[in-house]
Order: sequence, then structure tokens, then C-alpha cells
Amino acid sequence: MTGNQKKEDEVDLEKPEQEQQTPLASLSHFKNLPFDQEDDRPGADDNTQPKTQQTQNDTVRKTLALDDDDTAKLAEAFHSQGNKLAEDGRYREALGKWEAALTLMPERAVLHEQKAQVLLEIGESWNALKAANRATELEPSWAEAWITLGRAQLNFGEPDSAMESFDREH
Repeated sequence: MTGNQKKEDEVDLEKPEQEQQTPLASLSHFKNLPFDQEDDRPGADDNTQPKTQQTQNDTVRKTLALDDDDTAKLAEAFHSQGNKLAEDGRYREALGKWEAALTLMPERAVLHEQKAQVLLEIGESWNALKAANRATELEPSWAEAWITLGRAQLNFGEPDSAMESFDREH
């Protein structure tokens, strides 16, 4: 065999097979999915401008073609599923459901507060602190959110801040 010849059982790695890839949008029966669509926003192709949370939420709503009533129902379904999972001790799965609900309804303080409690349970103090803080921002008069924030602050090693939060819950 010469240097240019190959055995029949050798694979030519220099010439990979050209496979036709089916665009993701053509695999779904839903219209207006964001897959394989051109994005002509300024800066969209250079990844220098990150999407804001609101833009992501709007994209989800548009993609799913949900009106406000449908959005609220779907968010409530995710919330309820998360509650059941948390009651069963399946905290990470509960967080996933609550995150889905928060994507649809980011202004729901109760979701942030419940998320904070579960994050405390699994030892993620910093993330719990952020979630509890968001709950108090959304509902400043909600005592339970302040208690959860205080617990998160204690777990994070901020006893002075925790005492202030516990005092605010009254």
C-alpha cells in the first residue's frame, strides 16, 4: 500500500459527511418560534448587548402567543406545581417550576419569597438573599418577606442587617 492509499476500513477524517440539518422552527407546529430567525436589532449579532429580563419575558410571551389571562394561568400552574414539589422535598425541581413562573410573571413577590426559602433550605444563602430582597422590593409591607430576608441575611453572615429586617416585619 502506498502513502496515498487508505485501507478500506479507515475513515477519512478530513472530509466529514455533510449532513443536512433541519431548522428547529420546522420541527414544531407552533408558529413564530425564535429559532432560525434573523435578528436585525443593532448589536444582536455581536453579543455585546445582553437582553434585559423584561425583553426575555416579552419574548417568551410573544413566542407562546399568550395574552395576560393565559400568562397568569400558566404562571399559576407552574407556581402550584412548584409548591407540590417543594412539599415533597424536591427543592431543585420546585425551583425550576418557580423560575418558569417568574419568567412569565416576574413581579410576583410570593414566588421570590418561596424561592428564597427553598434556596435557604439547600444552602444557597447568596441566591436566597437576592430572592428575598426582591420580594421585599415588590411587597414592602409583607411581613413574611421581611422575615425570610432576615433569615437569608443571618445565613449569609449579616446579623445586623437581619435584625433590621426582623424589625421591619412588624
